[in-house]
Amino acid sequence: MDRKEHLDAFAIGLLIVCCAFWGFQQVLVKATLADLPPVFQAGVRFVGTTVVLWMWCRWRGIALFERDGSLWPGLLAGFLFSMEFFCLFTGLQYSAASRITVFLYTSPLWAALALHWFVASERLRAVQWLGLLMAFCAVAFTLREGFIGGQTALQHWGDLLGIGGGIAWALTTVTIRTTVLSRVGAEKMLFYQVAASAVVLPLLSWNMGEVWSWPWNFSHFAMGSLVLQTLVGAFASYLSWMWLLSRYPASKLGAFAFSTPLFALLFGALWLGEEITLSLLGALAMVFVGISLVNRRKPVGGQETAS
Repeated sequence: MDRKEHLDAFAIGLLIVCCAFWGFQQVLVKATLADLPPVFQAGVRFVGTTVVLWMWCRWRGIALFERDGSLWPGLLAGFLFSMEFFCLFTGLQYSAASRITVFLYTSPLWAALALHWFVASERLRAVQWLGLLMAFCAVAFTLREGFIGGQTALQHWGDLLGIGGGIAWALTTVTIRTTVLSRVGAEKMLFYQVAASAVVLPLLSWNMGEVWSWPWNFSHFAMGSLVLQTLVGAFASYLSWMWLLSRYPASKLGAFAFSTPLFALLFGALWLGEEITLSLLGALAMVFVGISLVNRRKPVGGQETAS
């Protein structure tokens, strides 16, 4: 397939649609908590996505079960992926969707820190350490708000779960980058993640004592939410993202992906009436600058280049 060095109009349009939906999705999940408990909601979503993705692969003739040495790394990536969504959906009970999304999108920072120790070519330089320091200071300042006061007495737990989700996402990235999964097709890699989540999350929900509602007891809103989360959020948007990664520079795509927290801020304010504070906007800006510094390539000809 042909790879492109720059984003064209189609790629930019698809990216904006994906990022806007991902930001909207966090707000949608939080709004659905009134009808469905969080981990059960996540479990149903990924059971549905696993079935749809399997049907898609059957239709496209994509093999999912051939032996290629990826089973154990795939299961690890799937478990970490399920932990990301466990943290995200559980955290949305306690904290604003906008705050959770900002913390979740610290994932590139944790990934860079982990890769520094595991991959020799990913050693961090001074400017990248500066970026990490800036971003982590912003996170610490925003966390402080959750501990000293906020919209709910348990907001700090939601914030910490958001960070936990970001760490789990980062460890999933590290697992993919450092194992045979880096050579596995996009559909199979996604299948590992959603199929593992379809097993782990319902078990966690049952163990937590969440009340399970059968489909005929779902409200129309809850049913619509689950359909959107499954078909658009966990299937179409993820496959679109992986398609983009296979054809365009990951660094340029990543810069656009960080617009997701901005969409979460917007939709959270418009739908749920979540407050957009100057401190949260400042923290988001500092995290973005920090990630930009972390993602700078090694000097070429004595000059820094953005990755």
